[in-house]
Amino acid sequence: MDVDVTLEAPCTAAELFVWVDDLERYPRWLELVPRAEPAAAADDDPGPAWTVDLRARLGPLSRSKRLRMVRTVHRPPGPEPGVARFERWEHDGREHSDWILEATVEEGSRDTSRLTMHLHYGGELFGPVVERLLADAIARSKPRLLALVNR
Repeated sequence: MDVDVTLEAPCTAAELFVWVDDLERYPRWLELVPRAEPAAAADDDPGPAWTVDLRARLGPLSRSKRLRMVRTVHRPPGPEPGVARFERWEHDGREHSDWILEATVEEGSRDTSRLTMHLHYGGELFGPVVERLLADAIARSKPRLLALVNR
């Protein structure tokens, strides 16, 4: 399952990147992430780690999942677009489905920027209904993120 959402923001790429390069900030704007806290680092982690709760609702039903995510790419915007990539990186000795979240931030014109969020889930547990649910939840979070960057 892959979900892509874009956002045009009235700020520089650097101002927007601050909100997407650290998972601890996501609960302030992304309703899918009600909790994200720093996790203990492991020797093979390529970057900082977080314990992240994901939650989605469909009518009276809700589905939640706790993941350990590690930032595997961190490139602030400059001459090239900024990229923050987070991947599921568990240390419990079990096989897990891939969860990958990648945020790409590009400069626009006249102090604007564009955010592209790509969410990939490599398992088979979720179907097209949940894929649509995730896309809708991300889209509903756009106004909250815009409010934060416009402060």
